[in-house]
Amino acid sequence: MRLILPVGLIATTLAIAPVRFDSSLFFFHLPPQREKVFRVKPQDEKQADIIKDLAKTNELDFWYPGATHHVAANMMVDFRVSEKESQAIQSALDQNKMHYEILIHDLQEEIEKQFDVKEDIPGRHSYAKYNNWEKIVAWTEKMMDKYPEMVSRIKIGSTVEDNPLYVLKIGEKNERRKAIFTDCGIHAREWVSPAFCQWFVYQATKTYGRNKIMTKLLDRMNFYILPVFNVDGYIWSWTKNRMWRKNRSKNQNSKCIGTDLNRNFNASWNSIPNTNDPCADNYRGSAPESEKETKAVTNFIRSHLNEIKVYITFHSYSQMLLFPYGYTSKLPPNHEDLAKVAKIGTDVLSTRYETRYIYGPIESTIYPISGSSLDWAYDLGIKHTFAFELRDKGKFGFLLPESRIKPTCRETMLAVKFIAKYILKHTS
Repeated sequence: MRLILPVGLIATTLAIAPVRFDSSLFFFHLPPQREKVFRVKPQDEKQADIIKDLAKTNELDFWYPGATHHVAANMMVDFRVSEKESQAIQSALDQNKMHYEILIHDLQEEIEKQFDVKEDIPGRHSYAKYNNWEKIVAWTEKMMDKYPEMVSRIKIGSTVEDNPLYVLKIGEKNERRKAIFTDCGIHAREWVSPAFCQWFVYQATKTYGRNKIMTKLLDRMNFYILPVFNVDGYIWSWTKNRMWRKNRSKNQNSKCIGTDLNRNFNASWNSIPNTNDPCADNYRGSAPESEKETKAVTNFIRSHLNEIKVYITFHSYSQMLLFPYGYTSKLPPNHEDLAKVAKIGTDVLSTRYETRYIYGPIESTIYPISGSSLDWAYDLGIKHTFAFELRDKGKFGFLLPESRIKPTCRETMLAVKFIAKYILKHTS
């Protein structure tokens, strides 16, 4: 990935060369070792166990599901692997007559191909491109300056690397009324998620007074938008390792860095096994809310609990609309209501480009997880909590090209506006 980095970012980032995913050893005149992404669908538990065994002897980066122990029969399993190991993986899959396809043949090439939209006007914030953290901070300032009566910025805390955590409040500055809290970018490599939060703020402010639905919503409720939850990890994914997921906190008695912030909430935190390895991408942290980012968000939501009627978190990828629970198969008391909202929301979303989403509780729709922000918000008392898994279904995975940002945001906006309208009408 060719990036021109701001001096400040270079100065504050460790002197580590950015990770490349083609291991090009040109000085030895060896061909590039291109990393690949496989998709395998185990037909039974025996085949699922074969994938788990391969993960023990090979370095697999699971894209879906998020960890080895979630792999199960009849599940689409996507993972990244080096070219060297890919040959052994293919042999093992062939030997066991397992169906697979290679989704991405050259990961580094796909990373570079993401940036397929040219900048319209240099210096102007682009909603059709991925923006690094420095650009997003500048954008928050511009939005406040442009819409002083509608947009305010709240610093809710800071990260372990002392970057600010900013929430944008859209709506009446002082009036306390129904509100929706939305966060994006809890996992660093899911870049289309922060892109949507920026798009939402842009569309809400731009169309207020012009679009009937948005005007009605902003006349009656407020939106709290956290454009990037995992700021340190997001910066790292831009400057050092595009595939980084966790935050950047140090772990005691381990050389491995980072906690999965979406396993760090106090929602049956320790109930799902295999999240206690600091070197794993789904490491839950040393304790519930051990991370500064998690603590900042939970403190903010608790202090605004009387207002917040909906919590929505945005992830990628797999095209799903999820609701509680993740840590148990037990259905929440208002399951029928949540399912109704999710069904209509996904139907509305599909009207724009016929993009198909599935919906349901986390535990049965994807896999069991504990310590998620979604379950925590629900158990706190916010009875309408949702998680969007945005485009796509795996062709690009976390590397959705910029040319797909606007379509993704446009269709998602329809679903979010529906949820907001529903809450306005059906909650007290």
